[in-house]
Amino acid sequence: MATLVILRHGESVANRDNIFTGWSDVPLTAKGRQQARAAGEMVAQTGLQFGALHTSMLQRAIVTSNIVLDCLDQLAIPEYKSWRLNERHYGALRGKNKAKVRAEVGDQQLMTWRRSFKTVPPLLKEVHQDRRYDRYSPHLEPLGESLEMAYHRLIPYWTNQVAPRLLDGQNQLIVAHGSTLRALIKYLDRVPDADIAKVEVANGEPIRYDFDDRLRVLQKTVL
Repeated sequence: MATLVILRHGESVANRDNIFTGWSDVPLTAKGRQQARAAGEMVAQTGLQFGALHTSMLQRAIVTSNIVLDCLDQLAIPEYKSWRLNERHYGALRGKNKAKVRAEVGDQQLMTWRRSFKTVPPLLKEVHQDRRYDRYSPHLEPLGESLEMAYHRLIPYWTNQVAPRLLDGQNQLIVAHGSTLRALIKYLDRVPDADIAKVEVANGEPIRYDFDDRLRVLQKTVL
């Protein structure tokens, strides 16, 4: 039996300012750092020892990870960073204020772009890829993604990097983003496409999954 803890990063400046962010790299706010520390303290109370930490290539998740590991006194464990854990790419919505987009297109369209599984947001015309992704592919960064597309890039990471370690009895910690964690929850909880819009993941709220030796969920707990 092994345990997985998943955690959305603390509040970022984009969360604070109600901005679509996606793959844009933005820092945590002071509140976000406090949320990360509070989350780390909650996880520390479980007494769990982790075999590895997995996070995205975006600083809001990486800094949250470091704060949490410091609280756990587990800074020495292996850390793996992957673009597959990056937030969903919001395409041409990136950098726009959500309230202003709502005023332009209405509540229903906004919620469809934000919460549906299959709907793709308006796409960028081109991407000037950040150099951190060049070692993977010169054209890795998408023009925009639906949650379904983010799901399909995430699951291979789960299958190849996280699940084998859990099956080996090593507890794992994932610190990522709202949409990619919603995608993982969809997979683990077998959430139907039509119901994924109801799934929310709060900043700095650890979620614990306990598995049997075949990776069947025995218990899910919000800490």
